[in-house]
Amino acid sequence: MSTLTANQRYQHGTAENIGVLLVNLGTPTAPTAKMLRTYLRQFLSDRRVVEAPHWWWLPLLYCIIVPRRAPRSATAYQSVWTDQGSPLMVISRAQQQKLAAAFAKEPVVVELGMSYGKPSVASALQALQAQNCRRIVVLPLYPQYASSTVGSVFCDVTRELSKWRETPHMRFVSGYCDDPRYVTTLVDSIRTAQQAHGRPDKLIFSFHGTPLAMLMAGDPYHCWCHKTARLAATALGLHDNEWMTTFQSRFGPAKWLQPYTDETLKKLPAQGVHHVHVVCPAFASDCLETLEEIAIENGDFFKQAGGKQFHYLPALNDSPPHIDFLRDLIIDNINDWLQTVLHENAPDVRKTQQQAKEFMHTLLTRSN
Repeated sequence: MSTLTANQRYQHGTAENIGVLLVNLGTPTAPTAKMLRTYLRQFLSDRRVVEAPHWWWLPLLYCIIVPRRAPRSATAYQSVWTDQGSPLMVISRAQQQKLAAAFAKEPVVVELGMSYGKPSVASALQALQAQNCRRIVVLPLYPQYASSTVGSVFCDVTRELSKWRETPHMRFVSGYCDDPRYVTTLVDSIRTAQQAHGRPDKLIFSFHGTPLAMLMAGDPYHCWCHKTARLAATALGLHDNEWMTTFQSRFGPAKWLQPYTDETLKKLPAQGVHHVHVVCPAFASDCLETLEEIAIENGDFFKQAGGKQFHYLPALNDSPPHIDFLRDLIIDNINDWLQTVLHENAPDVRKTQQQAKEFMHTLLTRSN
């Protein structure tokens, strides 16, 4: 018996749609130690996130790391949780809904999947399949490619598609860190924040870190981060001493990309830097790592070290300029598809297709 998955809702002759799969990291369903244990097990079991042999890593993860980390992470999540739920989920869902509205007049369906937690990448793909999306573009919401983020999304997508009877035409967006429209959107958001809070002594571009070993193995993430920061700083007209790039969210004893954001903020006041702005361009949506780790924890580090003014600059989130950019980026990847699907879905073309299908059915009937 075949193990391939059939699309139970599909009928021959159904009008075709184009699918857009937005993917973000994911979040626990509740800020509790129990839910964090489930989330952390899935997240830290990903071979692209932790590149260690499972035979020794999983016992360490399940027996030591998760039991210790889950309660602390739950407390951190509680400090940023909203009435609507996790900030990452609330914002990601808003992005999906606003992009869906932007394509409301086109045969384009936008779904949201999470690498870890719900809705899963597999369930989002299945939702697109059920709506007869035979062309799908995958847009991971990570401007800078990393094996542990974008690479992991691609693995999830291909794993699910390997089960399908009919695999769709696929396109993957591997990153957009140097897209001029993205850089302009980022720069405009920084300028808006500086109009509200004043020009800082130093602007810090803080990116999520990865183990140094990944860079040494050929991961391009480090380079893409520096390119984003350099393009933005140049567009802002900043001198070299007015900005810097750092890396946050390190985990475990191994060396990660440096300089570290927290250690940097602890040292800056002694160097005469008393007003800083921190922006996190690796995050398309605000989440625990920005709202708690940077805005609260790292802000406290800076002030405790003698800093006077600390401002975290929000992610681009579901702001109109960001949605406009994402819409344009999607159009770049589906424009030729869109022309084809509009033609194929035209009434006269569909009538001809139906006649051809009926003719073939008659021939097959006669031959039997």
